[in-house]
Amino acid sequence: MNTLHYIINDIQPFDKTAPINTVQKAFNQLTYSHIPVVHENDFIGSISETDVHCFDADKVIGDFQYALEPFHVKDNTNWLDILEAFALHQSNIMPVLNTQNKYLGYYELSDIMDLFNDTPFLSEAGGIIVVEKGIRDYSFSEMCQIIESNDAKVLGIFISKMSNDLMQATIKIGHTGMNAIVQTFRRYSYNVVSNHEEDKFLEDLKMRSNYLDKYLNM
Repeated sequence: MNTLHYIINDIQPFDKTAPINTVQKAFNQLTYSHIPVVHENDFIGSISETDVHCFDADKVIGDFQYALEPFHVKDNTNWLDILEAFALHQSNIMPVLNTQNKYLGYYELSDIMDLFNDTPFLSEAGGIIVVEKGIRDYSFSEMCQIIESNDAKVLGIFISKMSNDLMQATIKIGHTGMNAIVQTFRRYSYNVVSNHEEDKFLEDLKMRSNYLDKYLNM
């Protein structure tokens, strides 16, 4: 996906010679977590709203250059890497530089999230299944094969959790008839974490549990 047309310049970056009180007033009127700082169009870093309100209003940004955060992306960065950068730095604004490290503008988090919303993973109708397996044991090709062998299409798959040598994969499947897929994952030693109304295995367990409870209470 081409993200270049999402670069905006609604808010001009501050030069490092800008007074802190001017930056404080700007943040009072904005919803951004950071504002980029440049000097002669060279990107220096971004100043955060949290920090700027702790600084002496009579000084300039350059006096606190140590506090500027250097995070940024390049104009050829993939949109998924851009989204990751937003998450890593807990920012809703992302400076964009060219290959010469010249400041071009910035991305807004909401615009990049809209790109994700337009992907088939979210926009296409289908069902979600979450499976779990050992980190050393899972395979993307195997998971896709399980789904496609049941005449379904994979609309998207990503690792949504990793802990204690286990991984969880969230998979978007192009139809909602999940029972055969769920059973196949279990035959391949995947733990199906998500709940599915069509899961006959769980229905059978529930029926047997109810029968046992009834028997024990006789």
